[in-house]
Amino acid sequence: MSAAALAGTAETEGSGVSGSTAPGAPTQVVVKHLKVLLYSDDAKVRESLRVALGTRPDPALPELSIEEFATAPALIARMDASLKGLRVDLVVLDGEAVPAGGMGLARQLKDEIYHCPPLLVVTGRAQDGWLATWARADAVVSHPIDPVRLSDVAVGLLRPRVA
Repeated sequence: MSAAALAGTAETEGSGVSGSTAPGAPTQVVVKHLKVLLYSDDAKVRESLRVALGTRPDPALPELSIEEFATAPALIARMDASLKGLRVDLVVLDGEAVPAGGMGLARQLKDEIYHCPPLLVVTGRAQDGWLATWARADAVVSHPIDPVRLSDVAVGLLRPRVA
């Protein structure tokens, strides 16, 4: 018998969630980490987003687990996997990515995924915030990346995911 089974808990593979498996016991879900997906065709932008978010932007939240994507098809495939139980808590999209921009992807994800996780779009300029609203993004920040602002916005989107 596994240690998890002996302890009465199990972790769903890749989900970052564990819960009680004892017969008749109420299910207690504990989020071990929050899954954040970063999308940009530019490796430097992905790096700056990852560094700005860090691994623990708020001590009241679980640690972040970050996956990076350079292409839209790879991100869409990962989002499809989230429909099969792989946890996604936040998606950060580079609005300036090419050939598939983050704003178009945001709109597509909101249209195609029921209960889509929160989407944060990074725009090229603050004046492009209205485009992120059109794309149905849950939040928007602009380049250049301000680590404090990005973390604050991300934490605001992540808090309800663990409540």
